[in-house]
Amino acid sequence: MKKLFEPARLGNLTLKNRLVRSATWEGLAQPDGGIKDETYTIYRELAEGGVGAIITGFTSVADNDHYFGGMMRLSRDDLIPQYRKLTELIHQAGCPVIAQLALGGFYRGNGLVEPDGMSVDEIQEVVGLFADAARRAKEAGFDGVQIHAAHFFFLSRFISPAVNHRTDGYGGSTEKRIRILLDILKAVRHAGPGLHLTAKVNSNDFTQGGLEELESLAVCKALAEAGIDSIEVSGNGTSVQGIRAGINEGYFAEFASGLAGQVDIPVIAVGGWRSVRCMESVLNDTGIAFLSLSRPLVREPDLPRKMQYGESTVSQCVSCNACYMTPSHRCIWLSVE
Repeated sequence: MKKLFEPARLGNLTLKNRLVRSATWEGLAQPDGGIKDETYTIYRELAEGGVGAIITGFTSVADNDHYFGGMMRLSRDDLIPQYRKLTELIHQAGCPVIAQLALGGFYRGNGLVEPDGMSVDEIQEVVGLFADAARRAKEAGFDGVQIHAAHFFFLSRFISPAVNHRTDGYGGSTEKRIRILLDILKAVRHAGPGLHLTAKVNSNDFTQGGLEELESLAVCKALAEAGIDSIEVSGNGTSVQGIRAGINEGYFAEFASGLAGQVDIPVIAVGGWRSVRCMESVLNDTGIAFLSLSRPLVREPDLPRKMQYGESTVSQCVSCNACYMTPSHRCIWLSVE
């Protein structure tokens, strides 16, 4: 019987419980990817709040990735000391930390280039960017890295049949479209030996002509067969509004459960978790190994600690999504209490 608050192995990592902080956009970084004091405060609160592991917010692998502002970056060696400070303060609370390595878009000069317009050399350039970022993550003291292949950012778009219409070795069949992911997986493993390597993947693109669940399952199984250590299941168009405890929690749980029954690696499920009862039920009724939280930890960074010690059994998050309208994605209700 699995318990929410018990030590559990996530690949080569030992977590004090089965709750993971899913990567959550803060948008606070300097233009060069440097970390502001407010970011350190956010992560200190999360680490001290009792979560089992933390996945950082969107951390770009490229200097010229201008998909949006405020991105953290692991794109240059001179940034490593700032990220080492981040990992050290998280580790002080006994919490492992995983860097989410991502690319918003691929730029040639100042122009955004879609997968169809990229040369093979440019595709390999992207592979190298992820490998270099993984090396920096290891040097900065991260315990793992997550390849962000969800939410219709660059890698998600590259593997989606709605976007990738290439006719060479990187397009066409599922196997060819995900070749870039397998190339990155191999390069990152070589560049950051010992790091826990996970990926975030859409269960469904929810886009006409995009990845649907059957093909997404094939993508995840291919990653597992290639040696990835875990997979976090998400989907395009996340952060559903109107989530209520015990009623409509876990909107990606069905897919995550099906995947967990077909792979031998831990599956992490994000999406609408709000109550201890529902989370423990899912853990014991399915093969899902870990549950990841985003908005509930924006509302209550110490929610895991409160749940563990009986101070709370249900998140205070009302799924209003107003946090996305604030400069640093903070809960608006905290400012009025």
